[in-house]
This record gives sequence, C-alpha cells and structure tokens, in this order.
Amino acid sequence: MHSFPEPAREMVDTMRDAASRNPERAVAFQGSPGSNSHRAAGEATPDYLPLPCFSFEDALDAVKHGRAGCAIIPIENSQHGRVADIHFLLPESGLSIVGEHFMPITHALMAVPHEDGSLGPFEAAYSHPQALGQSRLYLREKGIVPLSHADTAGAAAYVAEKGDPNVAAIAPELAAELYGLTIVEREVEDAHDNMTRFVILAKEPLDPASLEGGPQMTTFIFEVKNIPAALYKAMGGFATNGVNMTKLESYQQGASFSATMFYADIIGAPGDPAVDRALEELAFHSKELRVLGSYRQARKRG
Repeated sequence: MHSFPEPAREMVDTMRDAASRNPERAVAFQGSPGSNSHRAAGEATPDYLPLPCFSFEDALDAVKHGRAGCAIIPIENSQHGRVADIHFLLPESGLSIVGEHFMPITHALMAVPHEDGSLGPFEAAYSHPQALGQSRLYLREKGIVPLSHADTAGAAAYVAEKGDPNVAAIAPELAAELYGLTIVEREVEDAHDNMTRFVILAKEPLDPASLEGGPQMTTFIFEVKNIPAALYKAMGGFATNGVNMTKLESYQQGASFSATMFYADIIGAPGDPAVDRALEELAFHSKELRVLGSYRQARKRG
C-alpha cells in the first residue's frame, strides 16, 4: 500500500491544496484525515492547516522542502513504547524538535454493517501497529486477527472501501464519521490511561534563551567511545551537576552491532551552567553528540 485508500483521497487532496496556498501554517502529519496525529496537530497548533502525509518520511520531507511549517510526529506511547523507526528518522531528517504534545488515546472498533444491519462477528481488524498493540488483549479476547495498516484512520477508510462486514478497523471515533462506518465498541484500548507523546519539528531550532520562564526539555543523541565504563562516565556528569535525565534508550546503528547510539531527554536547556557542564562531560566521553532540540516542557516530569 503506497497511497491513501479511495475514501480518504478527496479529503487529502482538499487539505493539500489549502496547505499549498499557505505552507507556513501547514502542519504535516502521518496518516489519513481523522487519525490521532491529525487530532494532535489540531490540539497542539489550533491555527493550522492540516497536511496529511502517507509516511513519517513524507511528513518530515514536507517540512524540509517548505511544504509545511512544521510536522507533528508520535514518538512514544505509555502502553506500547516507542514508535518504530522514529529514533532513526529524527536525526536523519535534519529537523529540530521545537515542542512536545501529550494526548490521551482512545480507540474504537468500527465496521460496515451486514445487509440486515447487524455487526460482526469479525475475522480481522486493521489498524496501525501501535493501535493494534494497545488493543492486543481486547483483540485476543474477541478472537479477532490483527492486521497492520499504515495508519488508524487509513485503516478505517480501507475497511469502508473494502465493504466487507467481516473485517473491522480500530481507529479514532472521528474516522467512523468521516468514512461512514458504524462504531461497534468504544474504548477498546487495554489501558484507559493510554497516552501518546508527540514532538513538533521545524527547520530551525529554538534559541534556548527564548524558553526562559518555564520548565524546558532538551533531546539529544550520542554514541560513547568504545572503552570500558564509557557510558557510566558519560552519565556521571548529569548526576554530579544535578541534571535530571528523564529518558535514555539505546538503538543499533548499522548492521555490525558494534555501534550503539543512545537517545536521551533531560530537563533543562543549554545556557544553564549545570546543563552545559553535563553536556561538556558527555561530549568528552562520546564519539558523537548531537542536540535535536530544546523546547518547553508540555507535561511535568517526576
């Protein structure tokens, strides 16, 4: 699947046309109209023009090539962990993180009714892998086979296009309204405190000095030197300087399994002497250190 399902295409074309006339206001997101990323774009940037993109790479490219002023991308979920590939895509994009947004996530099971108006039973349900993972126990209990799709709302559009009453979609309620599906059951996510963190990306980074007056976050990636205790020593600077690291994740760079990259979030921003000292010590013990952006904290940590 390399394009939007037919029921979504007219809306996508209309939104793209409006965004092309005022790209500075356009917010690129991955997914069809009605997706969680579409909703997040509206919450995070109310005065915006939505620009639906088929893939994460397309959304980032829209910003790089001036078709959108920024992009909003889901980076991690409280229930299902980080969004696949996102740690590779963000550094490769060359864009900077300029904001974050937290959004409660709720899913609905939706489908095309049978000719007599009845719903189900369902052999399978389409959705984005994150939504399928967040509804894993529900699907297993109902005996419904999960089938992966590029995005949640796109899955709803695909089910509407397919017209098979034995197949359902897991998507936001808005998608049922947009694509003419009937909601079978609401709140099918396994945890009702389900939350996704999104990051907002732009071409230019924010000046950390402009963020004074409230809690700040800084995101960076690094690769430590290949010597014993390098990571332990690199992390020591944050402890001794009292800088709170709220996230540290590793991922492999390349196929050799010899270069491990780390993705980290800290509270604070460059310009704060404690943060500057901690990053300086990290750089000393690292082969590579790249700050992806400093931005205002959208939700209190700790």
